[in-house]
Amino acid sequence: MRKIRLRDLAHARSGDKGDSSNVGLIANDAAAFEIIKKQVTCEQVKRHFGDIVRGPVERYELPNLLCLNFILHDSLGGGGSESLRNDAQGKTHAQGLLLMEIDVPDDYSLS
Repeated sequence: MRKIRLRDLAHARSGDKGDSSNVGLIANDAAAFEIIKKQVTCEQVKRHFGDIVRGPVERYELPNLLCLNFILHDSLGGGGSESLRNDAQGKTHAQGLLLMEIDVPDDYSLS
């Protein structure tokens, strides 16, 4: 096994709703989706973001889109109009998630 960043297997979009950030992680292909589905768990995402995500993380699978959607609760310091954070609307959370490292088989070929 070797480690790679999620950005090598997927792309992502993020946004906000109140004090929660929403991150859609879209796999490049079906093989990448299977790897991501097994390794990118709610616990892993929460650990990856550390103190940024203070609430629970929820995950929804959209297999027909090769996508996982994560809701990061209590991650925006109160939301757009209340927060003193630089990114009170979660726009950079997608890029942050793409920096997560996961394991792939040594012979896995990146498309």
